[in-house]
Amino acid sequence: HQIAATMNTVARTATRRLVSNASRRAASTLRQGEHEASRAVLPLMAVSATVGGLYFWNNQLQDNNNGNASYAQCLSNNTGEEVEEKFATYWPRNIMILFGPPGAGKGTHGPKIEDMLGIPQLSTGDMLRAAVAAKSEVGLKAAAVMKAGGLVSDDIVIGIIRDRIREADCKFGFILDGFPRTLVQAKELDKMLAEEGACVTKVVELQVPDEVLEERICGRWIHKKSGRSYHVKYAPPKSMKKDGEGNPIPESMTDDETGEALIQRPDDTAAALVKRLAGYHGETVPILKHYAPGGIVSEVNANQGMDGVWGEVLSALKRGGN
Repeated sequence: HQIAATMNTVARTATRRLVSNASRRAASTLRQGEHEASRAVLPLMAVSATVGGLYFWNNQLQDNNNGNASYAQCLSNNTGEEVEEKFATYWPRNIMILFGPPGAGKGTHGPKIEDMLGIPQLSTGDMLRAAVAAKSEVGLKAAAVMKAGGLVSDDIVIGIIRDRIREADCKFGFILDGFPRTLVQAKELDKMLAEEGACVTKVVELQVPDEVLEERICGRWIHKKSGRSYHVKYAPPKSMKKDGEGNPIPESMTDDETGEALIQRPDDTAAALVKRLAGYHGETVPILKHYAPGGIVSEVNANQGMDGVWGEVLSALKRGGN
């Protein structure tokens, strides 16, 4: 405040003196001819204008400081919970869909996105099991279908998602993993979100060439209880031993933490992968085309080092990222 007051005093005094000097010099030089007068007056007028501008700027600075103080006071009157509630109520939710073929790295980068943004990653399989265990209305429907050996319908899956995203941890948004799988499901998802006053805000696809995926998938071993994943080339268990041809000996594949046996999924084979990739490409491309006109689809090169992939994921997540 003292600095602002001093600047005001200096500005007013300088302006008065410059205008007074300009007037006296103008009167003196008028007798020397109009041309001489204009040469004397114009520079002084320019300086006066500059000082006047400084005076105006200082007043604006004071106004801004007063405004910032009011804004800070406003924020100080809100608790962290109140601010969170305002964001949850008035800001659009961050609703992401994470796509990628088997072995592209969704299991690696999905949790990192989850931790960074503070929003949950929702797997349709996990949601389905949770709904069945909770014996919710839609969970009971799903349980009946599965008990009869049928496939859970899109309506039931959408209902499970609707119930899940109404929980408190989804108030800022969520990440969908494994859904939608078809264009029909994508349109049903859009319809359901619209009823909730929301929409998909970002679609990220992790891209890896099919020939690279075969090596990733076929070398993968899993600890069934924990879900810990190993790879014979990229992340082998400490116990791994190889035979004469360089292949891992199954009996030697055990979990680092428990020592329990690791397994390979039945569909983590070259023959099964061909079918899985054909299904993925056939179903995913139409979904990406569906969301592309909204400018929310981003492609990430997942066929590089982990740091490089994560860097591209971060760029994709930024507003306007692609």
